[in-house]
Amino acid sequence: MSVTLNPYIGFRDQARDALGFYHAVFGGELKTMTFAEGGMVQDPADADKVMHGQIEADDLTLMASDSPSSMPAPTVSNISVSLSGDDEARLTGYWEGLSDGATVIEPLTKAPWGDTFGMLTDRFGVTWLVNISGVPA
Repeated sequence: MSVTLNPYIGFRDQARDALGFYHAVFGGELKTMTFAEGGMVQDPADADKVMHGQIEADDLTLMASDSPSSMPAPTVSNISVSLSGDDEARLTGYWEGLSDGATVIEPLTKAPWGDTFGMLTDRFGVTWLVNISGVPA
């Protein structure tokens, strides 16, 4: 038996665009289901919104959805998504992909604790932290 903890990002109506962007960054397999496909349409304007979207890529899973008009839209969150490990090329590639259209909070550079670290808010308002373990300066 196993347990998986993964981010599930909420949007009002940008989930399809965000998932397409993240799919381009992370690769893997992207699956989406609209409210219409899931038989969950209460407002016809929500029919083509993403009820559930998921990216499965190597050892990461990312999920996202749109909020139907009957629910409050997500606002500022106190959660950031963190990517960590020692695969410098892969994590640097993720950083570069996520940086497109982002606001960089901390550039990807050597941190005081010895790792390489960067922080940004992507074009969809999601904050990402990237930490590459033990990368020499």
